[in-house]
Amino acid sequence: MSSVGSRPPQIADEREAARWVREMFGRVSGRYDAVNRLTSFHLDVRWRRITAERLAPILRRPEARVLDLCCGTGDLGLALRRQGPAQVTGSDFCHPMLRQALVKGLSPVFEADALSLPLAGESFDLVTVAFGFRNLANYDAGLREAWRVLKPGGTLAILEFSTIPNPLLRAGYEFYFHRILPVVAGWITGARDAYTYLPASVSNFPAAPELAQRMTAAGFAEVDYERFASGALALHRGIRPAALD
Repeated sequence: MSSVGSRPPQIADEREAARWVREMFGRVSGRYDAVNRLTSFHLDVRWRRITAERLAPILRRPEARVLDLCCGTGDLGLALRRQGPAQVTGSDFCHPMLRQALVKGLSPVFEADALSLPLAGESFDLVTVAFGFRNLANYDAGLREAWRVLKPGGTLAILEFSTIPNPLLRAGYEFYFHRILPVVAGWITGARDAYTYLPASVSNFPAAPELAQRMTAAGFAEVDYERFASGALALHRGIRPAALD
């Protein structure tokens, strides 16, 4: 499989793609949560809660260390924290989004690119990403970096949009996502280009089976995925294999 990643309009270079995405999220950070609630009919809260519930066995371990990558305004990190005493740390490369996360109570957080984390290897029991993985400039590099910072036996969990298998449902969903959502979100935020890019990023993102294959190729074991919302989303999980004695 060739390496792929997020590519905003007319941008091919990975560094330029990352810069564009960072600036775009900075522009919409103040109203990002409001748009998510409105355009998802508040279901985004439910999807994050379900993700946290699926990961509860790890989150209920007091010694567990959790890294929420691309944490944005902190919604998943806070949902994870409600499941147990595990230490949850948020990371994002967009400073305005991190400020929103701190206001909402997610702490500690730090600013960093998910492709190059300033962290020692084998540091975390769980790494999570919700609705941010598809914005990485290089998906395979993101998987490798998550693998690096996970402890042997640790889990990677990715909640992300996916391709609906049913063609009729997919057509209706894509009409809403590409035609209605950008208009509504653009009116709220004043940044319609951002909400034209975001649906496009979903269309260009690997389907659930391909993402599972990429996780396996990156070294993860026991890779599986669970579809939500008729397949519009998928929660992928994989484990960094324990070191052999």
